[in-house]
Amino acid sequence: MTVVYTDMVGDLFHHGHVALLEACKKRGDVLIVGVCSDELVQSYKRTPCMTLSQRATVIAACRHVDKVVLDCPCPVTRAFIDEHRIDVVVRGDDMQDVESIQRWYRVPFEMGILEFVPYTKGISTTQLIQTIRDQTDDGST
Repeated sequence: MTVVYTDMVGDLFHHGHVALLEACKKRGDVLIVGVCSDELVQSYKRTPCMTLSQRATVIAACRHVDKVVLDCPCPVTRAFIDEHRIDVVVRGDDMQDVESIQRWYRVPFEMGILEFVPYTKGISTTQLIQTIRDQTDDGST
């Protein structure tokens, strides 16, 4: 049995998230998804629109997901990999710079278990937020 792991914010869950989870699930039998804490996301991105609990509930409802881990360790640690018996760690291929990989995924990279899947272009939570703002500003919603 192959255990696959990915981590994500999962804010305003959209088809790009589903594509990531589907690609992850194709790499094994069990998919574990780590959901990043609100505090972590705020430290490098922005405050999520949905709480950790809300994001985890939506992610858990995706048919590709077998288990959700709240407030996952970022960066991914050896202890976490061992605890969950993870065989493969998957990340979208939008992260290709060595500095980011070393910061967030050094352990699975060094273990030889880090794999990349295609990132879904043309959709992101940031883009959705901007679309909502634009439509609200011009009165169309």
